[in-house]
Amino acid sequence: MSFFFLKFLCVSLSTFVYQSASTWGLESRLEAGIVGPRELLESAKEKEFLDWVRGMRRKIHEYPELGFEEHNTSQLIRSELDSMGIAYTWPVAKTGVVASIGSGAKPFFALRADMDALPLQELVDWEHRSKIDGKMHACGHDSHVAMLLGAAKLLRARQNKLKGTVKLVFQPGEEGYAGAYHMLRHGVLDDINAIFALHVFPSFPTGVIASRPGPILAGAGLFTATIQGRGGHAATPHKARDPILAASSAVVALQQIVSRETDPLEARVVTVGFIEGGQASNVIPETVKFGGTYRSLSSQGLYETMQRIKEVIEMQVAVHQCNAVIDFMEETPLPYPVMVNNEGLYEHARKVSEIMVGEPNVQLLPVTMGAEDFSFYSHKVPAAMFVIGTKNESIKSDQPLHSPHFVIDEEAFSIGAALHAAVAVSYLDKHGVGAQ
Repeated sequence: MSFFFLKFLCVSLSTFVYQSASTWGLESRLEAGIVGPRELLESAKEKEFLDWVRGMRRKIHEYPELGFEEHNTSQLIRSELDSMGIAYTWPVAKTGVVASIGSGAKPFFALRADMDALPLQELVDWEHRSKIDGKMHACGHDSHVAMLLGAAKLLRARQNKLKGTVKLVFQPGEEGYAGAYHMLRHGVLDDINAIFALHVFPSFPTGVIASRPGPILAGAGLFTATIQGRGGHAATPHKARDPILAASSAVVALQQIVSRETDPLEARVVTVGFIEGGQASNVIPETVKFGGTYRSLSSQGLYETMQRIKEVIEMQVAVHQCNAVIDFMEETPLPYPVMVNNEGLYEHARKVSEIMVGEPNVQLLPVTMGAEDFSFYSHKVPAAMFVIGTKNESIKSDQPLHSPHFVIDEEAFSIGAALHAAVAVSYLDKHGVGAQ
């Protein structure tokens, strides 16, 4: 069995490997003030600008929308782009928007923000809490959109100085819907030379920027298993085929894929997150359903883990004379590939970050087994994802992503908007027409 995303891995190595950090020659240019990351940050810190970005985020936060349902969010984005006089393509992947600023010529550098919320009830008591029951921006995508709109303002004001074109990618469906994959299928991003993204991160204090070269996030897939047995009375289990027992055996056996079949030095995860079956204490049900996630830091690890999940479940339920139907949701498509930061683009953005906020405030991001569909871009063109710290204990913005108590320190928005713009401007300055 081959993964659907292998075609991304077959892209020419000359495109993917890209230039090494030593070839960028940015440090002297940045220090000379040609790119102006500090000036961009000062502009983004102005009260009127920051209040506007904050207001955009709060509007989006109050009316969260799930993947591929971001109609109001998309409309707000398009309205703001219209007011700035920025051209865009819409719809892309149902609700997505791709705007363009600059000369309209090569090179094309993309900046991405995801738009969707989570099916989560917000428990933060504040003026702008979610007004939609059961939906919340608990992963910061509202702030990602607002910061990219802020970057649009900064770039629009400097459009005549851009030595190429910046594409602003407002992407739907990151949370399990593979929105990035569907954006790439549209074709509007076929001409991009590189892409950059930011994510808010409550593990680092406000003012800190972090990332790392190479793999930073796991490839990840989901699975569900429906176990078909034969129902019956609990007093006569010998006349039934118990799917609860079969499912329980399978769940326990799945844990051994990592603990007994995987090299301890190789990172993999298999987690069962839900199990559903039965409604009465004295009835053996007909079916049981359970599901979870599997993750790895290599494509081979993803493939092997997926295969073993299927084999283990089928064999375990067969012992109990039941049948299993397993769904890996490949049509979504899943799994997400491993997120790999291009080393050259990472070094470029790191140097811009150090000029902007100072070297001590640019830190190394630990590798985690979290996942991001931004990885689809990273297997097509040079890509880099950075995080900006939003931790501020005085306002309790130290809760983890996907928590119903998630809070963002909005002072970080200036850094986010400015960093987006500075990375793009300096990339075009280096690679645009007439660049040395």
